[in-house]
Amino acid sequence: MTGAAKESMPAGTTAGTPQILLAHHLKHLKLPTVLREYDKVARECARDGVDHPRYLLRLVELELIDRERRMVERRIRAARFPAVKSFDTFDFTAIPSLNKMLVLELARCGYILRRENIIALGNSGTGKTHVALALGLAACQKGFSVAFATAASLVNQLLEARDEKRLLRLQRELQAVKLLIVDELGYVPLSPTGAELLFEVFSQRYERGSTIVTSNLPFEDWTSVLGSERLTGALLDRLTHHVSILAMNGDSYRLRQSAGRRRATAAAEQNQATPDNADPETGEIIP
Repeated sequence: MTGAAKESMPAGTTAGTPQILLAHHLKHLKLPTVLREYDKVARECARDGVDHPRYLLRLVELELIDRERRMVERRIRAARFPAVKSFDTFDFTAIPSLNKMLVLELARCGYILRRENIIALGNSGTGKTHVALALGLAACQKGFSVAFATAASLVNQLLEARDEKRLLRLQRELQAVKLLIVDELGYVPLSPTGAELLFEVFSQRYERGSTIVTSNLPFEDWTSVLGSERLTGALLDRLTHHVSILAMNGDSYRLRQSAGRRRATAAAEQNQATPDNADPETGEIIP
């Protein structure tokens, strides 16, 4: 055995206990779930009379499940979501204009494999960002890389990257991601340079990756944000070539939730202020 090989061996390898050696090897092989679970699973299998192949199968399955969970968590962190949202907490009944069946079909992520886009249009507070985040979470869970940014934030990143001579690197990163979510296009007018840089991102992703865009403006008003009819036309031509459009007009979802919370708070305060022996209708004290 060479000196280098000896140096790589753990202390006490030849004389260590099986548990110490096993722990070392499992760490080296990056199998933390097997290391954590092998003893407990061994006791369970011994109790149930499970043979060795099935014992190993249980351990390997636990490792695969845990590894997939960690990979999903890494993709979620890499996406930089402002919050983790799912469709479990979305009230579809509050936005009757939204096609629920289409949204749930999109959550299966087939559009990403086809390199198609999604555009969610509607007034403020109708849940566009929630839907975009839930679709992004579904993509992470399906194994796709995701990046999230508001339109204004993305333009600022592009301008900073240009000034710092790293624009090409950022553009390559944005082009490589499987799903790019650009939120709130239309809330902040863009400078001519910013609009051109944003258009370049969309253009580079055309038929190469999927993009989700949310906007509070109808298509005919996008020129007020991008500042150029030519640029707006070229952008819409690319975004809408292969696209699912989600109509999300209606009363503000957030305002309705806020009003509901205020009513509940006011009712609770009134109940606390009313004595137990007071008439519930008049508030007069009953002797």
